[in-house]
Amino acid sequence: MPIQHFPPPAGVKAPPLSFATRVGDLLFVSGIPGFDDKGALPDSFEAQFGCVVSNIKRVLDEAGATFRDLVKVNVLLTRASDVAAMNVLYASAFGPAPYPARTTCVVQALPDPKVLIEIEGVASLATVIPARSVIIS
Repeated sequence: MPIQHFPPPAGVKAPPLSFATRVGDLLFVSGIPGFDDKGALPDSFEAQFGCVVSNIKRVLDEAGATFRDLVKVNVLLTRASDVAAMNVLYASAFGPAPYPARTTCVVQALPDPKVLIEIEGVASLATVIPARSVIIS
C-alpha cells in the first residue's frame, strides 16, 4: 500500500519529518507546535493553541479532511496550569461534540523550551480523495 507524505508548508523550517502521512484510509498528523505561518512562536498559551489549530487545519485541508475526521488526538502540555484553558479552547476548536478520543499529558519539556503545547492526531479518510502529496510505494 503506498504511503503519501505531506511536507511542511513552504517557508516553515521543520525538523526532518512529514507534517502528515497517509496510508490507506488513515492520516497520521505529526505533533504540531504553536508556530505561526512565519515560523515565530507566540508567548501566550492561548496564541500558541490558536496557531496549533491553524497548523492542524492546514494539514487536514491538504489531505481533504476536516476536524470531524479526527479519530484520536494527543495533546502535550508543558504546564499543568494550562489544562483548564486548553479544555475550553479545545472544546471550541474541535467541537461540537462528539469529540475525537483524546489523551492529554503534561510533559517535562518539548524540543523547544518556549513551546507550551503540541498536538498530534489520527484522522479517518475513508471518504476523502487524496490531495497534494508525495506518494512513495
